[in-house]
Amino acid sequence: MFSHSAPATVDAVVVGAGLVGACCGYELAVRGRSVVIVDRGAVAAGGTGAGLGTVAVGHRPGPLLDLARHSRQQWDGLADRLAADLDHRPDLRLSADGAVSVARGPAAAKQLSSLAAEQRAAGLAAEQLSDADLAALAPGLADDVTLAVRYPGHARVAPVAATLAVLAAAMERGAVVLPAAPVAAIEPTGTGLRVDTAAGSVHTDTLVLAAGAWSGPLAELASVRLPVRPGRGHVLVTEPLPQPLGPTVYETGPDTAPLVLAPTGTGALAIATTGTEAGFETSVPVPALRRLAADAVRLLPALREVAVLRGAGTLFGRTPDQLPIIGADPQHPGLWYATGHGGAGVGLAPATGELLADLVTGATPSLDPAPYAPDRPGLAPVEPETDR
Repeated sequence: MFSHSAPATVDAVVVGAGLVGACCGYELAVRGRSVVIVDRGAVAAGGTGAGLGTVAVGHRPGPLLDLARHSRQQWDGLADRLAADLDHRPDLRLSADGAVSVARGPAAAKQLSSLAAEQRAAGLAAEQLSDADLAALAPGLADDVTLAVRYPGHARVAPVAATLAVLAAAMERGAVVLPAAPVAAIEPTGTGLRVDTAAGSVHTDTLVLAAGAWSGPLAELASVRLPVRPGRGHVLVTEPLPQPLGPTVYETGPDTAPLVLAPTGTGALAIATTGTEAGFETSVPVPALRRLAADAVRLLPALREVAVLRGAGTLFGRTPDQLPIIGADPQHPGLWYATGHGGAGVGLAPATGELLADLVTGATPSLDPAPYAPDRPGLAPVEPETDR
């Protein structure tokens, strides 16, 4: 299915074969560009494969919500678009069952209520639930939940299946996918860029860094200090629950780490939290996993009787202002970015790929690209990570 050697010259090289990179490569191929998609490891083996597959819309009004809402619309039609290139309609396992954000305690409830009011003013469906509605929608949550808001636009997908489908459609349009081919060097040639990989060297006019947490070290190969740092999430996966939870449940508050309870589609539950920085170390200390399990039990007491099958850490790229970087490097011709999605890359991937491809090809984008530009105010270079 995938290739083992790189072509000598292509219009665009995309580094990163997670869902963001796959969507960038696909959209460029749709626009007639010859494309190579390269990854240091297996396809979807990074943040995409380790993530929850959430297509979230419950962001604060602003550029991130704008990108998320546009991407959510694209998810609805993505399978049909891909089917035009494939001999079948791929099953992305898109489940549009919504999500519920809950708050426990007066301070958290005030914060969630204020956010929901802002979201409704921006036109987002954010429905405050009664106690009875919450019990019917997500049975078994703790009695001390003081406020619950439902987001009917939230969805879930199977991220690995979606990535494979997007890559397959890209390959039908001529794209070459090179897994297990880490990039060793990026060199300007006067007529473009030479990208040296383990599968050979490629000359290109357009190099897109879409490698999540690893985008910063890759940019250093081009002598760029990109303000993307690795963040680490913790994930536990349980055995199938006796009673399915229903929608994805989020808990946030001023004094608590974000907590997510996400049904997997098999009856099991993925329990996750994000926000720590630990270089490029994916292993998670056992005490951190125990704290995560304890937090989950406090929110859903029935989990006390449910076995945990596995726990892991996952890395994602994060930026100082919590917005992805999408666009051209203003000081390094040919270098482009589609990274820094802060753990939301799966949900934002279709809109990111479209915006990136529109900018590369000079088309008028559907969204204002300025909030995501690499040279936007407030983005400053960071010290490079030394733990690789």
